[in-house]
Amino acid sequence: MIVKLLNINILMYKTTEITSSDIVSDNPVHQRLLFPYIEVAKMISGNLLEIGCGTGRGVAVLAPSISNYTGVDKNEPLMIKLATEYPNFKFIDMFLPPLKGLKDNTFDYIVTFQVIEHIADDNEFIKEAYRVLKPGGKLILTTVNRKYSLSRNPWHEREYLANELKSLILKHFGSIITKGIHGNSKVMDYYEKNKRSVEKITRFDIFNLQYRLPRWMLQIPYDIANRMSRNIIQKSDNQLVTNITYKDYFLNEDAEECFDFFYIATK
Repeated sequence: MIVKLLNINILMYKTTEITSSDIVSDNPVHQRLLFPYIEVAKMISGNLLEIGCGTGRGVAVLAPSISNYTGVDKNEPLMIKLATEYPNFKFIDMFLPPLKGLKDNTFDYIVTFQVIEHIADDNEFIKEAYRVLKPGGKLILTTVNRKYSLSRNPWHEREYLANELKSLILKHFGSIITKGIHGNSKVMDYYEKNKRSVEKITRFDIFNLQYRLPRWMLQIPYDIANRMSRNIIQKSDNQLVTNITYKDYFLNEDAEECFDFFYIATK
């Protein structure tokens, strides 16, 4: 029964919102989510906290750069699985904020990728990150740029524009470096194909219900439509979908013109 429950909870992480490395049509998005881990591994050291570690996509990438790792997320069976895979690291099942049980001034770095958009109290989220960082510690955060969203994502509490996110973080942190994650021509080709596919689906929403209905009513239809769109692109251009790697993404100084924000705040 425990094994069955574990498998169900892990499968929940293979929605289009979470993105799986095992599903071919998810590959461009999986590579986009893998990219910040590759970049951050060059920057970090010491005691690291990952807020929203999910399926552990980046743990193995980060591990060689640090002395201690703590991962938090709200999925107890998944945290148990990751603790088994990485017995030297700590994984905590936690609904956040706050960061319960984590002491002030503890971590050298915090990484949190594609998480804040899911958090109801985003101000408390940033405040708690500041609290548990050591003086001089750094928060490295990514989230989607609303400017590049193709439709309303009902899994998100909100999405940000560049200055909105910057202003929120600077309420608590003294300084910030604002960068973004963007893609080369291959990635942009995929983005445009996805955009056309999404437009074909959303054209039937003549009453603009995606912005009128409550989020919970839209989550399953959104996931079905998103999966459909990804599958359509794969069938039409499998080579494009499978050939995209994390190397096709890059950091850009102009955060406003990027798919995702990549912000580094210092306590």
